[in-house]
Amino acid sequence: MTSRADESVLELPPSQVPDPASAPPLRWGVVSPGHIADQFTATVHRATASRVVAVTSRSAQRAQDFARKHGIDAAYDDLGAMLAAGGLDAVYIASPMAQHHAMARQALEADVPVLLEKAFTLNAAEAEDLVGLARERGLFLMEALWARFLPQFDVLRQVLASGIIGDVVMVQADHGQAFPEDPSHRLHAPELGGGALLDLGVYPVSFAQLVLGDLQDLAAIGEQTSLGVDASVAMVARGARGGYATLSTTLRGLTPIEASVTGTLGRVRLSSAFFAPGELRVELRDGRCARFSHPGVPGDGLVFEAAEAARCIAAGLRESPLMTWADTISVMRSLDQARAALGVVFPGEAHA
Repeated sequence: MTSRADESVLELPPSQVPDPASAPPLRWGVVSPGHIADQFTATVHRATASRVVAVTSRSAQRAQDFARKHGIDAAYDDLGAMLAAGGLDAVYIASPMAQHHAMARQALEADVPVLLEKAFTLNAAEAEDLVGLARERGLFLMEALWARFLPQFDVLRQVLASGIIGDVVMVQADHGQAFPEDPSHRLHAPELGGGALLDLGVYPVSFAQLVLGDLQDLAAIGEQTSLGVDASVAMVARGARGGYATLSTTLRGLTPIEASVTGTLGRVRLSSAFFAPGELRVELRDGRCARFSHPGVPGDGLVFEAAEAARCIAAGLRESPLMTWADTISVMRSLDQARAALGVVFPGEAHA
């Protein structure tokens, strides 16, 4: 006999993420006009009411080229000069990780809110210092971990809160890319905060922290490159809210880049790349299943973090409820632990 549960159609909750186009307009300053800053600026201009009005780079030519490409009025070769000129509601910092702490601190000391690319800093001590400064000055500060703000992650939160997949038992996530060992590439440069963990592994670790809470009893094994950054890392951990995580990252090969949450009554699967706009699928043990696909243009994924920052700043919030300061520090502590297990220390980190 077929139960009513088997016959019923599984319906997922709709995303409650507001349309980014409805977010209040901000005047952004962009720091370090590389590839990710190019994507950020293009999507902000295309899909929100906000505008990037200034850009700074150590190279005046690079800043000017970026400004011409995106129709930006002001280009600088010094962050201090851009901040002193005023007229900014927030800055987006997209520099290599080793520069995050100093640049974000400089902006906060100038009383300018900050959206700071992942990984937030080199280590938890630097993250705690920035959070302390933002709290002291009453300023908005948020990690630009774009996955947290996507519609599918909102649906994931709702699915988990509903209990439809039961008690969470296991979280699995991976992120591997192939970057041949090259001293000139930032991911192989210790002085820039290179390695798999901070750039790639932050996604699986942050995903697990979102689902399970703080990661406890974390154990990691892996190897370094000949240049002294982490090349491949496998991690296991227990969640503060229960359940376990198995996570991995590598610079040495392209992995599936998928994530799943398994519960006692079913599971949630996120398609590759799990941290980008894509598909979420819920599969229950009673045979019911449903999927949620990213609405709108997948290429505009970065717009959701920009819109969240705009809403928070306009509302007078210091942190986003979707990526709290505690979340960021928790993730950084887990990355510290994994890196310590491999013996990876960045230049100048001894004081941290």
